[in-house]
Amino acid sequence: MASRGIARRAAALLRRATASNVVPRTMGATTRAFATQARGNRSLISEVTKQHRYLRTAAPAIVPASGKRNYAAAAAYPTHELLPMPSLSPTMTEGSIAGWKKAVGEKINAGDILCDIQTDKATMEMESMEDGYLAKILVEAGSDMIAVGQPVAVIVESSEDVAAFAAYTAADAGTPAGEAPKTEAATPTRAVTERPDYRPTPAQGVPLRTSRAPANVEVAEPAGPDAEMMTVRDAINSALAEEMERDEKVYVMGEEVGEYQGAYKITRGLLQKFGPTRVYDTPITEAGFTGIGVGSAFAGLKPVVEFMTFNFAMQAIDHIVNSAAKTLYMSAGQISCSMVFRGPNGAAAGVGAQHSQCFAAWYMSVPGLKVLAPWSSEDARGLMKSAIRDPDPIVYLENELLYGEEFPVSKKAKDKDFVVPIGKAKIERLGDDATIVSFSKCVGVSLKAAEILAAEGISVEVVNLRTLRPMDREAISTSVQKTNRLITVEEGWPTCSVGSEVCAVVMEDAFDYLDAPVERIAGADIPMPYAVNLERQALPTVEDIVRVTKRVVGHQI
Repeated sequence: MASRGIARRAAALLRRATASNVVPRTMGATTRAFATQARGNRSLISEVTKQHRYLRTAAPAIVPASGKRNYAAAAAYPTHELLPMPSLSPTMTEGSIAGWKKAVGEKINAGDILCDIQTDKATMEMESMEDGYLAKILVEAGSDMIAVGQPVAVIVESSEDVAAFAAYTAADAGTPAGEAPKTEAATPTRAVTERPDYRPTPAQGVPLRTSRAPANVEVAEPAGPDAEMMTVRDAINSALAEEMERDEKVYVMGEEVGEYQGAYKITRGLLQKFGPTRVYDTPITEAGFTGIGVGSAFAGLKPVVEFMTFNFAMQAIDHIVNSAAKTLYMSAGQISCSMVFRGPNGAAAGVGAQHSQCFAAWYMSVPGLKVLAPWSSEDARGLMKSAIRDPDPIVYLENELLYGEEFPVSKKAKDKDFVVPIGKAKIERLGDDATIVSFSKCVGVSLKAAEILAAEGISVEVVNLRTLRPMDREAISTSVQKTNRLITVEEGWPTCSVGSEVCAVVMEDAFDYLDAPVERIAGADIPMPYAVNLERQALPTVEDIVRVTKRVVGHQI
């Protein structure tokens, strides 16, 4: 019942907004952006609604901490819902009913005010989140303070069931008047994450130093005879096309994604294949079209929102962080947001400080988001498919300089059902003497450095994270247990970086295995220079990795 009420109120707000030039102040940020954009894009909104109206299905009901639903169908009474005294502030423990706004038997719509609740600080309105009929008032107006959680009324779905509750009392609800419902004591939990104990014991010993493939971690295999070369651009494009064909709820929106075929031609051919109701060109207003995308995801669609660069996503970060990432939690699991935010991230070539920033560490710090950063064509293709199918909001960080690079793609990876699991790293090169952990474009730079080091007798293991959140702790720790040394490589700034988090993982999970201090290689701690020679010096190079790795391997405790 709750989802129908939410949908009805959202629709009413949108009708008022699109019919006038005023956006109601009571709207949330996403709804305001949705409504503002809707006034100039009525055809877009109507098409999305018309094409996908059948998707507005009921959301799952909230399950309280006790594990029991908050309504019952006892033998003596029809199915009903017990309305508890709500907690209207973080410190509220009890309240009283100042006055009822609805009478027994009266129809209730979601959003209606049921009663006024008085606390020791203020008098506030209690709003119904359900449609139904008020069958019984258990706590009369003017009563003494009662505990939060105690039932105050009964709601039923049908008016025919109201009469059955004429003699219903608080005792029938299982809670004597004046007492709060009893709940089972929760088992205390530690505030820190439990981790496996990787420290060596006399029986276990330190792992042998050998280039063996670790268990539960994917290791890159040489390209087989059936492999074909594919650019990262074509890998993402093919994944988008196949997922749009597989699921008609998937659609693409962004600046120049349709008629122009995409600023980087990632969306090439999609408009011609799927039409303007599935591929939307938007104005240059990241806040506007991102709000529309998030709102449509709340309604059950699966948008893929393209940013011409993630630097421009700063205009829309409120929708990404405060709406997309947090709403599942804030709605107690009722409203999900299955969507993908994608586009180039990090440095390109000669585009200056405002177009060259790496946002990986920014987004991976946000609970509710999953953050992916592919390197190869197989990564890009498999991770995009996983991202679109995932129920959570995904930040998919590409690299402009990788779009034109070709990588071998196996026959398996070309299958329409091929996916790369989210949260799993990949070892691109096995080694014995040191572990390099990297992601995106810097994986290729690290592999070039590993080739040079191998010629000098230093065996380096290169771990491609692929997923930044959730990070594959096992892959990192297992590799460091074997090599006993760690170097992290990334283009982003060093302070509060991805490398910082990798270091924390190793300190917590594999500290006793380290034979040398961890080294971080990152972009220079400055805004990106525009001059080509200075830009080159601001980013990690093969020479940097070779020099630092030699220093780490040569370190003696």
